[in-house]
Amino acid sequence: MTRALVLSGGIFHDFAATSGCLAEMLHRQGLQAEVTEDLEEGLARLPGFDLLVVNALLWRMAGGDKYVPYRERWAYSPSEAAREAIRDHLLRGRGLLAVHTAVICFDDWEEWGDLLGASWRWGRSGHPPPGPVRIRVRTGAHRLVEGIGDFELEDELYGFLDQRPGLDPLMTGEHGGETHPLLWARESLGARVVVDTLGHSVESLSVPEHRSILEGALRWVRE
Repeated sequence: MTRALVLSGGIFHDFAATSGCLAEMLHRQGLQAEVTEDLEEGLARLPGFDLLVVNALLWRMAGGDKYVPYRERWAYSPSEAAREAIRDHLLRGRGLLAVHTAVICFDDWEEWGDLLGASWRWGRSGHPPPGPVRIRVRTGAHRLVEGIGDFELEDELYGFLDQRPGLDPLMTGEHGGETHPLLWARESLGARVVVDTLGHSVESLSVPEHRSILEGALRWVRE
């Protein structure tokens, strides 16, 4: 049976619920899904999985007093072994789906942003409070958005990311007077990668258009 590893956990989000929702999507596609908050242990076993899903908010928490209560439990920097495991996974042609806060993770590993196509830049990137977001879809630009038109949902709209060259957005949203990429698909190290910066809540993941895109992404990255 095809196996998927879902990396989960962090602050200010109900990751147990959203990762559970993603695991349910995987189960419905016939995959065996394992959710873990122990990234080092999970990534040590990554060679035994066919698909990696990152739905977590794990970074060094190097600044800001508001993070002090959470640092002991959630501050994280991936070991070299963990980084190598992700590289090897992609080099084997095995897919990666990065959801929402995944672009914030691993802030001391610049290559992570290179693999995804964009990353959070502290002091510049940001989002308004969760609320209604109008999603502009490049319908037909990729199989993931075939037959899907513009839609609305309640979410956090991430903006002002540090984008790498060649990022080709399939969905965008407006924030701060600018247009920001919300979904893209690419290849990194020979493997398929999809990044969806939406997904703050189960309610967002359950919007029919959004769920259809994610289900398609889980299939596409495995092909």
